[in-house]
Order: sequence, then structure tokens, then C-alpha cells
Amino acid sequence: MPVERRYYSVKPANNIEASRTILIATALAVQLLFIIGFIIWFYQYFIVFYSISILISIIAVLWILNNNSNPAYKIAWIIAIMLFPVFGGLSYLFLGGKKTGRMMKKRMRSITHKTINSLITMPGILKSIQIQNDNAGNQARYIQKYSYYPPYLNYYAVYLPSGESKFQRLKEELIKAENFIFLEYFIIEEGLMWNSILEILQDKASCGVDVRVIYDDVGCLNKLPYNYCRNLENMGIKCGVFNPLSPILSSRLNNRDHRKIAIIDGHTGFTGGINLADEYINVVNKYGYWKDASIMLKGQAVWSLTVMFLSVWDNIKGTEENTELFRNLNGSEPMNCSDGYVQPFGDSPLDDEPVGEGVYLNLINKAKNYIYITTPYLILNNEMVTALCLAAKGGVDVRIITPHHADRWFVHTVSRSYYHILVESGVKVYEYVPGFIHSKTFVVDDEFGIVGTINMDYRSLYLHFECAIWLYRCSCILDIKRDFQETVEVSREITLEDLKKIPWPKALIRSLLRVFAPLM
Repeated sequence: MPVERRYYSVKPANNIEASRTILIATALAVQLLFIIGFIIWFYQYFIVFYSISILISIIAVLWILNNNSNPAYKIAWIIAIMLFPVFGGLSYLFLGGKKTGRMMKKRMRSITHKTINSLITMPGILKSIQIQNDNAGNQARYIQKYSYYPPYLNYYAVYLPSGESKFQRLKEELIKAENFIFLEYFIIEEGLMWNSILEILQDKASCGVDVRVIYDDVGCLNKLPYNYCRNLENMGIKCGVFNPLSPILSSRLNNRDHRKIAIIDGHTGFTGGINLADEYINVVNKYGYWKDASIMLKGQAVWSLTVMFLSVWDNIKGTEENTELFRNLNGSEPMNCSDGYVQPFGDSPLDDEPVGEGVYLNLINKAKNYIYITTPYLILNNEMVTALCLAAKGGVDVRIITPHHADRWFVHTVSRSYYHILVESGVKVYEYVPGFIHSKTFVVDDEFGIVGTINMDYRSLYLHFECAIWLYRCSCILDIKRDFQETVEVSREITLEDLKKIPWPKALIRSLLRVFAPLM
């Protein structure tokens, strides 16, 4: 019997979100006018006000110097405070202090504790990796210790080198769902891709499948109608909005859910750089061809993605569900099909341990023959620059592919500001000519690989909720390598001669923007 679908007419997203943006801008303007009015009123006490402001700025600088934040972040804030001493300290108090609110941190600690209990570690697998390769064993142990997610042996992995291939496989797997579907994405936008998926989700929800969707409020600000979550709930789809945008100045607005996760019945999972919007499958071309990558997992390893999703869901909803109810309900996991090890892991700004950066640095520092990297943003701290340059100087073939067409000019300009020191040290930097490369992949020595959501920039490494799959001796690592080599063929290498031809005003702008890169 055909299932009746219910469609809901909504005001166009651009009109609703334009109104919402205006409302938020107005609220921020009111706050600004209040501050200006307070300053005018307080002008008669200017010396007192100025002295207090300078004192706050001095305290802020001392606090910055002695905290555990990244040195590049410290330098950017200290320079900003020195340039604007009256308001610099106050700005840091509002925007640069604690990354998350106290209540959110407290709630996430309890969820982290539950996550640890849900993830059953298997010492035998770690030991097996260690026996084969000390370096691999140390990397897997680091990930398990600091992100809590263990490595797995019983799995099946497929590398998907484009948004189109991920879209097709995702639809095929969604149609097979019998128990639950979990989707967690930074961006969801109405169009061919999302509407096709939504049609499947509606059908499944109407048949009793537990369908849940999480999207980031800032990521979808101009993509979805206001209160779109309510529309999904009316369709029978459970929905959560991550860190809703507020018109109040707060550093917690920096913390976004940048993950892209899809889970079907606990036995099949996807992650990678691809969001649910038409530009990712090249139905819409904003910056030329959109090159991206994803990975599909089947088997026991999907349990880590399931726990990862439920930890965020519990945080949003304020619940504590029994995660065991979602452990591979239909029992259809592949047996004896693995040819290496996989380790899904998450990274959170709440634990003060930049796991994503640690994994990247481990791969770079331990590489023997080659390191191939794709990233849309190349905004590096000193540790990452040093690691890449030392690897290249030591004879390792280090290659990085970045976009040729920018999605944000200032970020692209900062990325290019790192080219000179990298190329001068022997790193080969390429720009993807056909369009915009958005994939976040590492492949090292035919043995290690990473596919995930973690960009090589400050926001991904320190401020966002991220995830990735660490791969060791998996056959799909060679697929990642092959995709990189094919992408290099349509990319342009940046040479020292190219960099010497850059006009000095442009080079100056790059240098200035680079100072404030951690604040972007």
C-alpha cells in the first residue's frame, strides 16, 4: 500500500533568514549603541574609564600569556589588544575567553563519561597493531586514549572520491534502513540532494523507522527556513539544532558542529567532507567543479559513529539514552572481510586536547616516503609548518592540494600566505584548477590514511566538533592515493618563481591577514 507523503509549504529560506539576520543584526546594534551611550555618559569620567580599560587589557594579556591556548591564537589576540587597548581587553572577555559555557561543559563531561563506558576497548587489537608496527600502535593508542574511540578489525570500507558517488551510495543504504537512521551535518540545504534524501526519510519514518537529524544552526543559517526543525518534526523526523544562533555576543558561538555523519541501523556509516547540499554533487556550480571525498564503513567500527552521534544528540536534547539499544540491531555486519584496521574518532573543543591536530602531526612526523594531503584551507600554526617543512627537508615527498577558486577570498589569501615557506622548504603545493577542492584527506607511505571533516585551519583543529576515520593497512588507502594522483594531474604546481612575481602590496596584505588568521 503506497505511503502518503506530507509536504509542508514554508516561506522561502532566503526571505526568512534575511529577516532573522536583520533581527540579530538589530539586536547586536542595540547592544553596540548601549555601549556607545554608556561611553558618552561616562565621558566625564574618561580618565577613570580609560584607566580601567587599560587595566582590563593588561590583565587580559597576562591571562593570555599564561593559559594553555595555541601560541598563534595568543599572538593574534595580544596584537589586537595592543592596537586597541581601550576595547581590546573587553573584546577578549566577550569573544576570546572560555570556548564553551560552564553548563555546556558540565553536561558534556557527563556525556563523555557515558561515551567511555559505551565504547568497549579491545586490547588485543591494539596489541596486534603494535606488533606489526610500533608507530601505528602508538598512533592508535593516542587516538583511543584522548578521543576514547578504539580501533577495529572487523569492517568493510569503501572510499568515495566525489559528492556524486557518496550521494548515490547513501541513497542506496538509506532505502535499506529497517530500524534507525541518524544524520548529523554541518550544512543541509533544500534542493535536489536534500529533497531526494528527505523523501526517503519521510517514507522510513512513516514505516516506524527511528529517523533523527542534527544540523548546525550557523552552517544552515542561509540554507534552511527558520524553525525548519519543527517542519521535520511534523514529518515524523526527530530533529536537533546544534548551538542555535543567538544575538548575544559570546565566544560559544565559535563552537560549531562541523561533522558529517550518516548511520543506518548501526551497521553502515558515512563520513567525510560532503554536506547535504547541491553544490557538493555539482548540481549547482558556485566555484567551478566541487571536488570532495567521503568514506563508507560497514561492520563493528560503525558503533563508534553511532556513539558519537548519540553523544551530541543527548547534549542537544538534554537526555541520556541507553546507547546499547542502537548497537547493530539487525546483526548484518560483514565477517572476515577486513584487510587492515580502522579507527573512527571524534574531536571536541571541550576537552582541551586537539586530537585532530595530534593525529595529523603524528602522520607527518613519522612519514618515511611520502605524505599526500588535500585540504580546502591551509591556515597553519607554527608546529604544523615546522613538521611539514622538516619532513620535506628530510627527503619525504610532501604534497598538498588546495583550491584554485576561493569560496572566501580572505581565507584563501591567508592560505596562500603559507606557500612561500612551504615551497622554499621543498613541500610541493598544488592548486586544484577545475574548481574548489573540499576534501580533507591524508595518505602516507601506502600504509596510513585519513578521511574526515577536519580542515587544516584553526577553527577545525581547535573550535569545532569534528570527526574522521584513521586507516592503517586498508586496501582503500591505495584508492585515496590514486584519487590524489589523478587530482594532481588537473592541478597547477606553485613554484618559487610564481611566488617571487607576487606584487608587494598583495604580499603585504597576505602577511597582515596571516597575523589574525586564528581569529577568522
